[in-house]
Amino acid sequence: MAQIVIVDDEEDIRTTLRGILEDEGHEVREAASGEQGLEVLAEADPDLCFLDIWLPGMDGLEVLDRVHGALPHLPMIMISGHGNIETAVMAIKKGAFDFIEKPLSLEKVLVTTAKAVEFKELRQENMVLRSQIRDTRVQELTGETPRVQQLQQQVRQVAPTEAWVLITGENGTGKEIVARSLHQLSHRVNKLLVEVNCAAIPEELIESELFGHEKGAFTSADRAQVGKFELAHGGTLFLDEIGDMSLKTQAKILRILQEQRFERVGGRKTIQVDVRVIAATNKNLPEEIRAGRFREDLYYRLKVFPLYVPPLRARVADIPLLLADFMGGLIRTQGFKALRFPPETMTALQRYPWPGNVRELKNFLERMCIMYPGQTILPEMLPPEMLVTSHGAGNGRGPFDPDDDWPVDFKAARAQFEAKFLEDKLNSCNGSVTRLAETIGMERTYLYKKLRGLGLKTAD
Repeated sequence: MAQIVIVDDEEDIRTTLRGILEDEGHEVREAASGEQGLEVLAEADPDLCFLDIWLPGMDGLEVLDRVHGALPHLPMIMISGHGNIETAVMAIKKGAFDFIEKPLSLEKVLVTTAKAVEFKELRQENMVLRSQIRDTRVQELTGETPRVQQLQQQVRQVAPTEAWVLITGENGTGKEIVARSLHQLSHRVNKLLVEVNCAAIPEELIESELFGHEKGAFTSADRAQVGKFELAHGGTLFLDEIGDMSLKTQAKILRILQEQRFERVGGRKTIQVDVRVIAATNKNLPEEIRAGRFREDLYYRLKVFPLYVPPLRARVADIPLLLADFMGGLIRTQGFKALRFPPETMTALQRYPWPGNVRELKNFLERMCIMYPGQTILPEMLPPEMLVTSHGAGNGRGPFDPDDDWPVDFKAARAQFEAKFLEDKLNSCNGSVTRLAETIGMERTYLYKKLRGLGLKTAD
């Protein structure tokens, strides 16, 4: 079904065309003049327009000029009862899709309509394919550690299905890469992956961004706009940082996810969509639910298939591979000279906790490329914060420093290390047992009992 606008001053022509097109299942709007046609086109966001050349006031060729400038991808079919070769050639040169003479032929109208709608769909698909060719962003997490391999396997399992996915993990871990990988391996790969950063859009505008709006819906809405849900029709909608969405918008999102239909802001027409939703957040949503900041029903609607992206500190063995990948990209895109990292430097990098995760690692490498082009990076060349951490903070000793006062008994030493390890990790997880269990790979119930036995306070 297509949305079609008819601009013609003859009511009989409009009625005839409307009947033909509505019988084919299309939605039709009409205008009796060029000026009125421009208004309808601005409001309707159509797939196709039939435009009469001879109109009172602004003629069809002038309307064509204006529409082609504002909506260059909209197919315009010119119609006229006074047609000649010169007029048809002029219309085509101005960007018209085709030219039909009056009296209208039923077969000609149907064939031309089908071709015009197909042409617009092919153009949209071509734009998607071109964007995919230009898109050099990473489509899969780099790594060979067990946790990354397990995540990659889970992505391969769920990607070809229609299941919705909730991706969790700290900032900078690569949640958006997982989302792109899911789309690339899905049956929707030839349609758009539409990304929405819920934290970056002001609350008062997020409904307009997601659902679109009609002309005049609010002060600055000087024309209709398609929303992200509508753009993602047939493809994938990636809602990043969904934990930052307001409760009001969460309620609307939940209804739309359940019904797969919505109205634009300021509009009354119901729009049906077919989208696969992937959501991501760095927040602990169960904690947000308990605090009254996130809807429990939305959480379980999104959490059909949960994926957790581990922090870099939990997969430090992947750092050499990540550095090699990033180095290759910087050489290709910015012409940097390759750096070398000897074993002692790599050891220091693997002992650093990387609070900014993989994103921080990439930024670090670019900084080193600028400061020491083509050189061997020695430990003393690392940023000060990495040197302090790699040699231990506070008393200048790390947890494996041979000068530490360890107990002579092995069991006591192991218990001391375990208690200190769990305390440090619990603090880095802000007291969350759930996040700690995910980070260190332990079963939550067992971990909770162990923490309680050590007298460590938790937030959940």
